[in-house]
Amino acid sequence: MYRLFIAIDFPDLVKDAIANICFGVPGAKWVPKDQSHLTVRFIGEVDDYFYSRIVEGLENVTASRFDLSLKGVGYFPPRNKPKVVWVGIEKNEAMMDLRDAIEKELKAINLAPEERKFSPHITLARLGLQTPLSKVTGFLSANGLFKIESIPVGEFHLYSSVLTPSGAVHRLEAKYALL
Repeated sequence: MYRLFIAIDFPDLVKDAIANICFGVPGAKWVPKDQSHLTVRFIGEVDDYFYSRIVEGLENVTASRFDLSLKGVGYFPPRNKPKVVWVGIEKNEAMMDLRDAIEKELKAINLAPEERKFSPHITLARLGLQTPLSKVTGFLSANGLFKIESIPVGEFHLYSSVLTPSGAVHRLEAKYALL
């Protein structure tokens, strides 16, 4: 079985800038810098048959290269106790076109569509039950103006993920170039 997701990776300079704001929230489990990414589509667990169909099907995705901008920080769920802290992605039609093209190819191989609404973000940390809300709101206030503009996106990736007691371990399975 494979636990899969499709993501956009970032250059080291972007990962460094993101990592530089990841502190000051007790109980936060910060995402390691080398695993910083934008999940375009979480697939979940699939068997060998679907794995090979996904790898091949994603080769049919046609979408244009684009630039992406990061802006602001926030948390999920929006109206309850925070569980995840994130960096936001500015609205981007080309990214949505990529997501739609990926979804079309996954549907063609009979994978169920994603049930959750797509909210593009980069996860910074997962929060423990004891994380003080005041520290989360302090983090949001201190980093609310976080912004990185014009990150070129020329490819997307298929990753597998293995959950371990110390966190997820991601492995690159395939790369796909954009036009």
